[in-house]
Amino acid sequence: MAYTLANFCTDLSATLKAKGQNGLPDVARKLSELINNPEFVAETFNDDTPIGRRVLWHDPETDAYVLAHVQEGGKVGKPHSHGASWAIYGTARGVTEMTEWKRINPVSEEGAVIERTRQYALGPGQTRGYASGAIHSTAHPHKAWVIRITGTDLDAIPRYHFSAKTDKILENV
Repeated sequence: MAYTLANFCTDLSATLKAKGQNGLPDVARKLSELINNPEFVAETFNDDTPIGRRVLWHDPETDAYVLAHVQEGGKVGKPHSHGASWAIYGTARGVTEMTEWKRINPVSEEGAVIERTRQYALGPGQTRGYASGAIHSTAHPHKAWVIRITGTDLDAIPRYHFSAKTDKILENV
């Protein structure tokens, strides 16, 4: 029997309740199993699905969200963190180019200096988790269909992006 969204949501909730952020690798593996299910991908995305995001599921007990994103091709994101939230990205179709960054100067300094630490692509069926505060950026050279799991509603908390012009981490409000 194929692994379904309902199976994934049950496992996601149970893992977060038992392990918190320490369970992110387990959730990422389960997300990979879900996005490798062609029936789930076909039910969630098609060529006519508009650019943007949709909430597929929200767990009121853990506050986790399962989101479906259709990413426009040619889009390159800025380095950012999700503040107090963690995130897991999984590519269902297309490619998500990921870059991980780290701050190399003390947080006591006003301007943040960051450097790239890793770059890789997440192809179909591949996932990666990012703990709260992890600085990363995404790029989509072509249209991509992505599932993202977050620890809360990211629009409801302070998040941060890096401004190359000012060398500062700025809060998104």
